[in-house]
Amino acid sequence: MTRYGAQYGPDFTFLGVDRCDLTDPTTYEGADVVILGAPFDGGTSHRPGTRFGPQAIRATDYLPHDGSRPSLALRTDGLKDLRVLDAGDVEMFSGDAAKSLADLEAAVEQVSGSGAIPVILGGDHAIAFPDAKGVANVLGHGRVSMIHFDAHADTGDIEFGSLWGHGAPMRRLIESGALRADRFLQIGLRGYWPEPATLNWMAEQNMRSYEMTEVVQRGLDECLTDAFAIAMDDCDGVFLSVDIDVCDPGHAPGTGTPEPGGLSARELLDSVRRICLELPVVGVDVVEVSPPYDHADITAALANRVVLESLSAIARRRRDARDGTTWNQLLPLLADRPDPGQR
Repeated sequence: MTRYGAQYGPDFTFLGVDRCDLTDPTTYEGADVVILGAPFDGGTSHRPGTRFGPQAIRATDYLPHDGSRPSLALRTDGLKDLRVLDAGDVEMFSGDAAKSLADLEAAVEQVSGSGAIPVILGGDHAIAFPDAKGVANVLGHGRVSMIHFDAHADTGDIEFGSLWGHGAPMRRLIESGALRADRFLQIGLRGYWPEPATLNWMAEQNMRSYEMTEVVQRGLDECLTDAFAIAMDDCDGVFLSVDIDVCDPGHAPGTGTPEPGGLSARELLDSVRRICLELPVVGVDVVEVSPPYDHADITAALANRVVLESLSAIARRRRDARDGTTWNQLLPLLADRPDPGQR
């Protein structure tokens, strides 16, 4: 079941885009992107509150909610150049993880089956299982790779007696066959979990993780280039999953399991832009924003911009494909333009 607006709080869409109703396919026919809220924190192992994430991500901005956001860098308006609709929140009860995640999977599958890109606002990271699996159900199991930004691998097995914790969705995806382990790219891992047994399981599956030490030593751009080659080898599309705790807690304090030493907000936005410019992205989720632990909306604002950067870059990629140009060809021309404030 879906409902317009946020499940917890006022009734509004992402920055004022038009609504659609998943029970009426005519309302999202021809959509490029459909936004879904997943207000679920039933998989949380530490600090809760991510059920309020979709509402915060939709609303946190200092500009009018008028369904328009022109990108200074990309010269596109992701909310105008694409047909972006908001289907509201999937109704999710955190006390029943299995049903809630199944309902989300059905909603994502419905959106993906219509030809639109689903963009899911979380919620804790347990939702990555139904998000990516819903897309793979349409495009084919094993045909979608994953680029996963996170401080944590999320490849645990059974946590607190449950298969559906936010530390286990990537293992569930691989075990289901929806996504291939050897096309699973994880960026930003650090800290003190998981334990050796889980790391050994990941190695046996041929997963590829770029721990923060490697990112620092090699450089983020080089790691991304390496990840892109793997992601597009014998796969048709990429699912982008962004756990906001991939950023250092100084840049994203409002999250359930903060881990010092992560990416900056700038590095995350640059990475998201590059992924959506260079790769065929077929789904996106942004998770683990916990407003009760946020300060001055820092984390919600970053998550909002992750969504906007994704949409702006997807719009640019499509424009360049129509025009027969590439973003890299246009960069020197844009750099030579005068400052817009100059007369």
